[in-house]
Amino acid sequence: MSYTKKRWLILTASCFINLCIGSLYAWSVLAGPMAEYLGGLKGVTLTAKDLAIVFTLANSVGPITMIAGGKINDTLGPKIVVLLGGMMFGGGMFLSGFANSVGFLIVTYSLLLGLGLGMVYGATISTCIKFFPDKRGLVGGLTTSTFGISSVIIPPIAAAIISATGPTTAFKVIGGAFIVIIGVSSLFIEKCPADFVPEGFTPPAAVSGGKKTEDKDWKAMLATPEFYVMITMLTCGAFAALMFIPMISPIAQNMIGISPAAATAAVSTLALFNVFGRVFAGSISDRIGRINTLAAACVFSVLGLVLLFMAKEGDIALFYVGISIIGICFGAFMGVFPGFTADQFGPRYNSVNYGIMFIGFALAGYVGPSILNHIYGGSGSYNKAFFIAMIFSAAGLVLTFLYRMLKKRQ
Repeated sequence: MSYTKKRWLILTASCFINLCIGSLYAWSVLAGPMAEYLGGLKGVTLTAKDLAIVFTLANSVGPITMIAGGKINDTLGPKIVVLLGGMMFGGGMFLSGFANSVGFLIVTYSLLLGLGLGMVYGATISTCIKFFPDKRGLVGGLTTSTFGISSVIIPPIAAAIISATGPTTAFKVIGGAFIVIIGVSSLFIEKCPADFVPEGFTPPAAVSGGKKTEDKDWKAMLATPEFYVMITMLTCGAFAALMFIPMISPIAQNMIGISPAAATAAVSTLALFNVFGRVFAGSISDRIGRINTLAAACVFSVLGLVLLFMAKEGDIALFYVGISIIGICFGAFMGVFPGFTADQFGPRYNSVNYGIMFIGFALAGYVGPSILNHIYGGSGSYNKAFFIAMIFSAAGLVLTFLYRMLKKRQ
């Protein structure tokens, strides 16, 4: 089978793998019951807020192994990276079922699972981007969207297991299943040949007689001003959603006044529009350009935040429209940036380069929730957090214009 046909099998396997590791965002369903369980063991009262550090760290350590795994990916191939990372991710989830303290969860869920996620996520996306130079936006959207849709599929499964047997069993069952699924799927992952060009595809530079994008390694990438604009842009673009994703259920309950059961729909809504944004924006960026797509996402993100700022108790429709827009805009950044990085610095070293770029995402994932918890804890209101997120989104828009200026000077 030619690589032009085989690449679709590799893409499918990568999507199944990312569906598993995207369960990181099911934390909001697991956190409450696990806090109650640990509180019962210790004879203290714990809430989901007390376990927020577990998710924040898990979401922040990924770039470490994205970069290290990216180097292995570029030399030995992605199969070994995905297999090892998958065992870490699934194993971390499984071992979290034996947790007897928050510290135990930090080791198993935050570190083992989080570091495994970075290896797998970076390897699957960069590999697929290399195999699809003709569809980088679409493929970036598909591979990241399956990561996002996991937060729609896994929560009801986890909730059902928790209801029947408790949170510890949910961790063990889900973790064991992921070890098997990722292990089998990794067998279909292959390294993209350096000279691979899909049948029927002619690189744009060859068509126009222009200069081919130079492949820059991480040192050359860090020497360019475009990198610093892009990584800051990613931080700003991801900030709003990452501020709210871990706490969207409590926000819906405290701000709008809906029941805990109904608040689960808010988690699913944000996740669904996040997925839609990744596929739609990734695909459209192949037509209108990456930077145009990102600029539009920043504009609409501000609009969504304004709606959330306006929403008060009982404003269910306004709240749902707001989080839907935020989900689409976040999905746009996550779907577009893998291809955007490869466009700018070349596909050859994209495994490491995108891992470094992903630090911007991790920074937003760490700072955003911390700011939200601090603001709500001090004022009992989320409005100031929405306003800060608007500033970040507006800054992202300004950075898209700065990027254009840098490109014009070349």
